[in-house]
Amino acid sequence: MENKQVIIFDGVCNFCNAAVNFIIKRDKKQKFIFTTRQSSFGKKIISKHLKSKWDNDTIVLIKNDNCFTHSEAVFEIIDDLSGHWRLLFIFKILPIKFRNYLYKQLAKHRYSIFGKREVCMIPNHELKSRFIS
Repeated sequence: MENKQVIIFDGVCNFCNAAVNFIIKRDKKQKFIFTTRQSSFGKKIISKHLKSKWDNDTIVLIKNDNCFTHSEAVFEIIDDLSGHWRLLFIFKILPIKFRNYLYKQLAKHRYSIFGKREVCMIPNHELKSRFIS
């Protein structure tokens, strides 16, 4: 797990699962490992890094022992993906309050727009080593 970045996501959210699959396909150097917020490992990291400011509707990235949430987590993740995804950094010029407002609106309605699963995603054998529970 050394030098790995940990992404904590909502394991029952269809949009979140699609985002994780998107990241995996573009993470050629396998910098990221994943855990769900529902897992014991995810809960442990959340309690360690977020304390009282935990927002249940955000992706969390732990990178070099720093914690990123909301739009900042998204931009940090994009920064380490292969391909032309870094072009999205143009949107970082928007004020963080506005970016996070947009992020929170999508997060708030993600179940009604994209649906939700009954149980967390179970990675296939090939991806199992990239997930911690």
